[in-house]
Amino acid sequence: MAALIRWIVGIPLAAFLTFMLFLGMKALITGDFKPEKKLAAANFDINPQVDDIKVVIRETKVQEIKKVVTPPPPPQIERQQAAKPTEAIASLEGAIPEFEAPKIDRSNFKITVSDRDAQPLVRIPPIMPPRAEKSGHCRVKFDVSPEGQPFNVVATFCTETLFKRASTKSVQKWKYNPKIVDGRATARKGVESKITFKLADERGRIIPE
Repeated sequence: MAALIRWIVGIPLAAFLTFMLFLGMKALITGDFKPEKKLAAANFDINPQVDDIKVVIRETKVQEIKKVVTPPPPPQIERQQAAKPTEAIASLEGAIPEFEAPKIDRSNFKITVSDRDAQPLVRIPPIMPPRAEKSGHCRVKFDVSPEGQPFNVVATFCTETLFKRASTKSVQKWKYNPKIVDGRATARKGVESKITFKLADERGRIIPE
């Protein structure tokens, strides 16, 4: 039954396709035929003849070299020669006189150094306390050792108590030229100094005490 259905459906379809192919072949046959243009014949020489290149030789004539006469050297001027000295280098007038070297008595020889007071060499500025809200100052009193080192540092007065510790730490780092008495370094007592703290605002203006 299935084969019969395939025959019934396939025969009309095959007949339709055959008819369409027939119409296409007819259209191709009945169309106008246009022959293509012939291309021009191309000629090639298998063994072409090459003309010889003529080399032109230029004739160069060398002129005769003229003989150059060397000029005579310039005349030389005679130089005057200095006469040799006849006298000796050292005369009686220019002779070095003989003298005895001075004798120095080391027992009486002394080097004296003038007296002076203690002089500051290095002063380390104090560190501003972070809790400070305005500027201030402290007065400190201390002694200077024979080596120039401050000791016994005491803050006698401060505008704010928070400046006291920073002032003493700053003075302890200072360096002095020691006091000289009779040519010897001695201690200096009762040295007084003022430590100033300046606090600025955001605009750079100093906040007063």
